[in-house]
Amino acid sequence: QVQLVESGGSSVQAGGSLSLSCVASGYTFSSNCVAWFRQAPGKEREGVAALFPDAKKTYYTDAVKGRFTVSLDNAKNTVYLQLNSLKPEDTAMYYCAADSELCLSAVLIGPDPKWYNYWGQGTQITVSS
Repeated sequence: QVQLVESGGSSVQAGGSLSLSCVASGYTFSSNCVAWFRQAPGKEREGVAALFPDAKKTYYTDAVKGRFTVSLDNAKNTVYLQLNSLKPEDTAMYYCAADSELCLSAVLIGPDPKWYNYWGQGTQITVSS
């Protein structure tokens, strides 16, 4: 049984930083597709970042470019999302997702939630001004 567990969400002031982790059990990230999504109340789930380890490619939505960084630690089977210079508009539930056959598309045009088979339960980030 595959489980993805996110952690690291918190309430922070604008300009602050957070680091989210996503640990997998029953699944090995290694060369597989992984992405981070977020969903604010009343809004659709949005692809924030995607990682295609085999191709050494990443994707970031324009709103987070230069502020967020996705990375993978194979030894810990953990994916990270480093969030810097946080803004109130970054407030959302953040989810990691894995296992997609459309990894190249994800890093070229942005990840689509429909493309991923495994999801974590989410971790909340609240940024106050």
